[in-house]
Amino acid sequence: MSVFYKRFERHSHGEGLKGQSTHYCAGCGHGLAHRDLAEVIESLGIQDRTILVSPVGCSVFAYYYFDVGNTQAAHGRAPAVAIGHKLANPDSIVISYQGDGDLASIGLAETISTAQMGLPLTVIFINNAIYGMTGGQLAPTSLMGQKTSTSPDGRSTFMGQPLRVAELIAQLDGPIYVERVALYDAKQRIKAKKAIEKAVRLQKEGRGYTFIEVLAECPTHLKMSPDQAEKWVKEHMEPIYPLGVKKDLTVEPWWDRKAPSFEADKLLAIMGAANGAPKRYSTGFPTHLGGTDISFKFAGSGGDGAQTAALLLARAAISEGFDATHIPSYGPESRGGTSYADVHIAETEVLNPSAAHPDVLIAFNAPSLAKFAATVKEGGTIIYDSTVITEVKNMPPNRRLVAVPLTGLAMALERPMVKNVVALGALQGSTGVLPVERFLDTLRTVLKDKPQLLPLNETAFAEGVRHATPVPA
Repeated sequence: MSVFYKRFERHSHGEGLKGQSTHYCAGCGHGLAHRDLAEVIESLGIQDRTILVSPVGCSVFAYYYFDVGNTQAAHGRAPAVAIGHKLANPDSIVISYQGDGDLASIGLAETISTAQMGLPLTVIFINNAIYGMTGGQLAPTSLMGQKTSTSPDGRSTFMGQPLRVAELIAQLDGPIYVERVALYDAKQRIKAKKAIEKAVRLQKEGRGYTFIEVLAECPTHLKMSPDQAEKWVKEHMEPIYPLGVKKDLTVEPWWDRKAPSFEADKLLAIMGAANGAPKRYSTGFPTHLGGTDISFKFAGSGGDGAQTAALLLARAAISEGFDATHIPSYGPESRGGTSYADVHIAETEVLNPSAAHPDVLIAFNAPSLAKFAATVKEGGTIIYDSTVITEVKNMPPNRRLVAVPLTGLAMALERPMVKNVVALGALQGSTGVLPVERFLDTLRTVLKDKPQLLPLNETAFAEGVRHATPVPA
């Protein structure tokens, strides 16, 4: 079949018998569902338009088998990825292929919100009542009394009732076609293929969102033979998950969306940027701080402005023509504790955005200094707010300590909230990471809609520079 690759290269580079076999266990329902989906794609003539989304689960390696556009998604996030593909390529046929642990557990929010949007997408939902890939744990669809690795005595009321996903999806306004099918005998397999064909065809015609739930066998975790597993699905699963059409609306085709523009000039214009090389104030990359990739950690309590300061630094670096990344990390407390952000600035490309061992730490409070000082690289710089951190103990050796009264300087300006901008000035004055003009240009850009705040922030930045300890010559 042309939709399947001639060789499956997952094992032995596709040579020999393994090159013609999948990774699925004997009797697994995924193989039948894959066959039906492949035949439907071929019969509808949509192979070159199809994008198959396969997230974490037993079907994670589907891209080794289907010769279509393939994309991977994080656990449960396949519907969100599917939306992105459909909006970016409106003519594509997007099929999200998911298991019950992925779709009905960690991905339930994405599943419901995507279904309610009603975009022409197709979801193939494999319900085998178990977490098949990760060791046979209890799934949202496991039956009452069903024994799993995490319910060895059987699913009880305290674990909740089995989730009937097809019925749940059918209640939403967005979907137009929802059906539950099974694979336990030839008659049901024919019905399953017809349902999959209809679901994909309705998407091809631009009519709306379609959802097919497939009751499938998992002989491995049921600890049964394939024949016994088929009988179990029929006798035990089907009464809880009745087969049949749950929703079938007749709607006119409505999906006629133009593809978005990916032209660089247009995208830059939307973001208020310009094409071409940026105007640089520096003569080169600040290699004196740690080579061609420098890492920073801004840390403080909620409300200190560490996140904003980190973002401003990343924006300034990008405006200077360098690559930069910013990763925020919020602690559980809205106030108190520590909230931090990692920033990397690289001459060409940031390869790892994490700053587990930063070159520079900016600490706004004592807990942050205590937590992260020891992680700073040897020879690195630690800048801290000496207004609130009055006692510094047990600092790691061979690190440069720079004390700047960030809060005090901001209080003197009668605006405590600008202490993060004071910190940026202290960073510039202590390290020379970027020219003063670049930071000021970034502030002007960020505050272009609030020009009345610019003089205050420029003064705060200048105060930070003035009180910093310059890099030794």
